[in-house]
Amino acid sequence: MSDDLDDLKAAMTSATPSPDGARRAENLALARQNFETLQGSAKPLRPTSENGQNALWTGVKTMLNTLTSKGALGATTALVACGFLFLTPTGQDLLRKPAPMTVKQETESAAKTVDTLRRATPQPVPARPKASSPLSELLTDDSGAAGLTATTSPADQPIVPANDLSTMQSSDTEAFANAAANPVKVVSEEPVSTFSIDVDTASYSLVRSSLQNGSMPPHDAVRVEEMINYFPYDYAGPEAGEAPFRPTVTVMGTPWNAGTQLVHIGLQGRMPKVADRPALNLVFLIDTSGSMSDANKLSLLKQSFRLMLDNLRPEDQVAIVEYAGSAGQVLAPTAASDRTTILQAIQGLGAGGSTNGQGGLEQAYAVAASMAEDGEVSRVILATDGDFNVGIDSPEALKTYIADKRDSGTYLSVLGFGRDNLDDATMQALAQNGNGIAAFIDTLSEAQKVLVDQLTGALFPIAGDVKVQVEFNPAAVAEYRLIGYETRSLRREDFNNDTVDAGDLGAGHSVTAIYEVTPKGSDAVLNDPLRYQAAEVSGDAAELGFLKLRYKEPGEDVSKLLEVQIAQGTATNSEAQFASAIAGFGQLLSGSDYLGDWGYAQAIDLATANRGADAFGYRTEAVQLMRLAKSLSGQ
Repeated sequence: MSDDLDDLKAAMTSATPSPDGARRAENLALARQNFETLQGSAKPLRPTSENGQNALWTGVKTMLNTLTSKGALGATTALVACGFLFLTPTGQDLLRKPAPMTVKQETESAAKTVDTLRRATPQPVPARPKASSPLSELLTDDSGAAGLTATTSPADQPIVPANDLSTMQSSDTEAFANAAANPVKVVSEEPVSTFSIDVDTASYSLVRSSLQNGSMPPHDAVRVEEMINYFPYDYAGPEAGEAPFRPTVTVMGTPWNAGTQLVHIGLQGRMPKVADRPALNLVFLIDTSGSMSDANKLSLLKQSFRLMLDNLRPEDQVAIVEYAGSAGQVLAPTAASDRTTILQAIQGLGAGGSTNGQGGLEQAYAVAASMAEDGEVSRVILATDGDFNVGIDSPEALKTYIADKRDSGTYLSVLGFGRDNLDDATMQALAQNGNGIAAFIDTLSEAQKVLVDQLTGALFPIAGDVKVQVEFNPAAVAEYRLIGYETRSLRREDFNNDTVDAGDLGAGHSVTAIYEVTPKGSDAVLNDPLRYQAAEVSGDAAELGFLKLRYKEPGEDVSKLLEVQIAQGTATNSEAQFASAIAGFGQLLSGSDYLGDWGYAQAIDLATANRGADAFGYRTEAVQLMRLAKSLSGQ
């Protein structure tokens, strides 16, 4: 073994070139120059015994002098050989091979190709990978930036509009206020139907938000009456000296059932001159909790209120209260003419913290009370995603609290923003008991409609506690059902009870209600006659029923009564036909059992044929939503 080591030592000694001092000095100088250039420093290192120019060779020499055994010398010789191969220019030349393209070069080239393709084609949002793979780890550098992007198949890609990604967040925490669809009722058993009017429009906007983001709306999000009442209708208004609104009744065939008829009831409110309206005191109650941080919430809210300010009069006043973990007044009552001060207060709002809805409501009502003067109108406008998690946190408790406050004359309206944790049930409880409206703002165009185009109607009621009661004639009608208004149902005796609250009708607003009725003797009757029922009623079959309406003049406690006969053979019109198309659309979205084979294609045809003038494009948009629903549903 010693001979072998001696032979190896001799071979390595003979193979090692003689030291060339000049060459070594030249290489070291070049290395120092390159290092200093790369480091951006021209100052030489201060030489020491450890880092001087001869430090490497000095260390090697010291090691050789110290290790004197044959085994140690053999190991040392091997180290010297490795040093020769890897550290000297000659050794490196021996080891060097033609360099293939490196992984980094391949990655950069592929990345450039991917980038070119991305610029040429629209990009879907990539699905979040379920688990990391060796390939994805290989293609990701230490900083986490990927050189190549792994993509999923087109079938795995979600349908996401490029201009509105935020609404595709999980909606597992959404809560909607709804009830089971109204059933078919037998006239001989229950001839009277009673309900409160509803001027809210939130459900239509929620439906639009879902469809435009590539998904069908939840069934509970669809309230058919709110979809119908989203649109303005050209009903005849009241004449001077008449009631503040005029009812119009139309009877026509049912689009989805040849054996039934639709009884269409339209109410049109009077529009007073803007100059005649009283001064307005507005308190903006703004949710600034952490859940409002998304772009389609607080940011859209700020833009929406900017639109509204331009439509206030100089004598109107605005105050702002915000609430998160605690509540506070951001802006003291300020004249609407001081637009700069109001806008600065709105723009300075930021989101963070929990949602102290109770504290915000209490302070907003206190501020509104301090602003109120005789003859003026005070309103609180709550802007929120509906997430109340501090203080009053149940719809029933909120209903009681708001009902106690509305008698002071300060009404409450609610504007909903965002979809990821929308609490629609809370919004409805607040608005219905606050004598205000509930609307969902998902776009700036919707803000224009609610806060500009319909501002007067939303804030200035012309008739309070409006109730509708229909008595059907058993000689003419076998069965009926009210389409929508499930959450607005009243008992029969509530109609004459002036202490029972109902919805208000705003200036210039219209309200629509539709019954589907089955004429006596029709083969569309769903219920068999009872064995022990009373003898059939005879009478004038030309009269389908009788419509009664109760309402209160603003500020009054005693209601007034209107009565209208529902006659057969009334002439139909495009307004009633369009409303029936929307009624059918809403029932399709909610999964109704009463439509038979009638589908989205028929709804599209009916709505298209009866769009009318459509000055603002609302009805055209509805047709587009029907087309989206048809595609998404697979019909």
